[in-house]
Amino acid sequence: DVLFLFQVPFELTPQQKELQRMLQLIQSRLQEEHSLQDVIFKSAFKSASTALPPREDNSLQSPDACRIHGHLYVNKVAGNFHITVGKAIPHPRGHAHLAALVSHESYNFSHRIDHLSFGELIPGIINPLDGTEKIASDHNQMFQYFITVVPTKLHTYKISAETHQFSVTERERVINHAAGSHGVSGIFMKYDISSLMVTVTEEHMPFWQFLVRLCGIIGGIFSTTGILHGFGRFVAEIIFCRFRLGSYRSTSVPLPDGHTSNHLPLITDNSTH
Repeated sequence: DVLFLFQVPFELTPQQKELQRMLQLIQSRLQEEHSLQDVIFKSAFKSASTALPPREDNSLQSPDACRIHGHLYVNKVAGNFHITVGKAIPHPRGHAHLAALVSHESYNFSHRIDHLSFGELIPGIINPLDGTEKIASDHNQMFQYFITVVPTKLHTYKISAETHQFSVTERERVINHAAGSHGVSGIFMKYDISSLMVTVTEEHMPFWQFLVRLCGIIGGIFSTTGILHGFGRFVAEIIFCRFRLGSYRSTSVPLPDGHTSNHLPLITDNSTH
């Protein structure tokens, strides 16, 4: 396990705030459009790490926060890791923290998560907790993250790697033993490894299959056009036929005996009287 602890100012620089807002916007879009994750997988190596850029300003602000950076190895079973106050004291069922000598007024577990991932680090992959920021409303407050880790294999034309996706549920509460809210103040990450594995594969359509589909589309267009043309011609013939029948209406012809005939007179070139 390799972890580094630095004392840094909690307030971000303008450049860091811009990246923070971008990560939060991406997270909100990913919650609405899950298909965007496939696009991120395909173009992961094009992007840089989601971690905040280094502080470039020469601020004289005194450090008021701690930055934890590094990695640790965990077993592929349910477990947890946490950040809290007090020295760890081991015992048979785990360990406890000796925090009785630390004043509760000195607690402040406001935190910001720049990057948290499981497995192989792939630059550009947006994880659910990247960009998370929590401000404690009380000195004695507990933040809990319940994480379900899913092993994932990526096989695309640009990426071939094994990593881990995860989903997270958040919970926070104020510790008040007098009101029945027991616990330890701090930041707790409780994770569980899923027994299922997800494989993300990118496939492209062969060129011959594209040509077959293109020919099918063109043939369908011609067939539909022919049907519409035949139907229009049929309707036009019916309408014009009615007009022609209307122009040959019968007329009355007087006869010598005073009667009338509704038949049309026969007209020839050699008419006789």
